[in-house]
Amino acid sequence: MSERQVLKSQVCFALYSTSRSFTALYRPMLEELGLTYPQYLVLLLLWERDQATVNELGEALQLDSGTLSPLLKRMETASLIRRRRSAEDERRVEIELTEDGVALRQRASLIPQRLAEASGVSPEELQQLCATLGKLNASVRQITAN
Repeated sequence: MSERQVLKSQVCFALYSTSRSFTALYRPMLEELGLTYPQYLVLLLLWERDQATVNELGEALQLDSGTLSPLLKRMETASLIRRRRSAEDERRVEIELTEDGVALRQRASLIPQRLAEASGVSPEELQQLCATLGKLNASVRQITAN
């Protein structure tokens, strides 16, 4: 068996296992805020943009509407977001933060620092890793979209 056929040599497994480990690392931090990881990702985007359509969120998070819609409903029930039909186009659903959603930003502000400390990797190394993974993701998405 060649070294390239060993599980630990597979990029896909390294990405998969690291993703699972990071999500587990986030879990207790997010539980303190009453959030799941996907809800946190939605909030991160809305903290950047103030509002977005469901389609924009789905595209940015790479989630289909079947996954995103129930997630947004739960967030609306928790008073973190508001959903409303666009006045210009009723097919579009716009998402905006509530006061509770805005206020949660302050409480979540230390998560990146806490994550870096818990991971044992410097913030600079995490930033470089994020850039490399972003480049890899863009390349793979381009290939698989064709």
